[in-house]
Amino acid sequence: MHDKRHSDRPGPTGRDLADLPKAHLHLHFTGSMRQETLAALAAKHGVRLPSALLDADPLRVPANERGWFRFQRLYDAARACVRDADDMRRIVREAAEDDAAEGSGRLEIQVDPTSYAPFVGGITPALEIVLDEARAASAATGTEVAVIVASSRMRHPLEARTLARLAARHAGDGPGEVVGFGLSNDERRGDTQTFAPAFAIARRAGLASLPHGGELLGPSHVHDVLESLHPDRLGHGVRACEDPRLLDRLAAQEIALEVCPASNVSLGVYPEDAQVPLRTLVDAGARVALGADDPLLFRSRLVDQYASARRVHGFSDAELADLARGSIRASLARSGTKARLLAGVDRWIEQPLP
Repeated sequence: MHDKRHSDRPGPTGRDLADLPKAHLHLHFTGSMRQETLAALAAKHGVRLPSALLDADPLRVPANERGWFRFQRLYDAARACVRDADDMRRIVREAAEDDAAEGSGRLEIQVDPTSYAPFVGGITPALEIVLDEARAASAATGTEVAVIVASSRMRHPLEARTLARLAARHAGDGPGEVVGFGLSNDERRGDTQTFAPAFAIARRAGLASLPHGGELLGPSHVHDVLESLHPDRLGHGVRACEDPRLLDRLAAQEIALEVCPASNVSLGVYPEDAQVPLRTLVDAGARVALGADDPLLFRSRLVDQYASARRVHGFSDAELADLARGSIRASLARSGTKARLLAGVDRWIEQPLP
């Protein structure tokens, strides 16, 4: 299911990227699914899937309303196959297994329990199923799985407050706990400021502010998110490079950017991998954490993002190690977990080239 544009195997002058310890901070619950899992769930529940969800090619749409509609239609079709607790547990377990295989020692997976609530008795049991399986998967794989509860810009801000209160009741920083509160979906929809009360509820509970911003819209939208939601990390944020002063602010305030190159290309923000401003962001001093976003649709997993940084953007192994360190430091893991993973990065870069 890897994107054909990338490879996770070691190159002639590079260490194996699957052995590089890293943290994965931008992965959506439904979008994390393996294609074969989606096909199995569709068969289980008698759901007919669009062929685009089952072919080998990554999604490619224009960065406009029509393109987003196609992306959302496919995402909704996949989500419609998740209809019971076993389905939900399988998704969490397999996401942890896939991350563990790619060197990710910390996964912070994002979920909106509203979508699955009708099948399991409400938003509270929906979230508790995810949290319970996150604990089990953490123990089974060795990859810590924590959860980000995210609201949608497509829904009323009052629903976001309900989700924030639910998230607050499960706040913590360990495996199977809620570490942050997010805001996802089409950046062009909704009024950012109206979601501020929900983020205030989350912050009072000690949860990190983790909204999306600066992918489909440019610097002005990033400014709105900064002023209204006070993010600790910003989902995507790549368009901040269009305003050097804004980029300097993000770097100075150490607001990490969850950069997902495959997403940027698939959603038409940039025409090809080489146009993703990864080098610009890093050279400006921004803290960057590479993420896969929705591998189900973009056909590109976490290690593929590091492979793209190496092959397309010319990052050396030392620079890739720094990207991994940035992801670990930007995570919401406990200090002991961070220290363990950072020590692993040091060991990776110290080993001889293959």
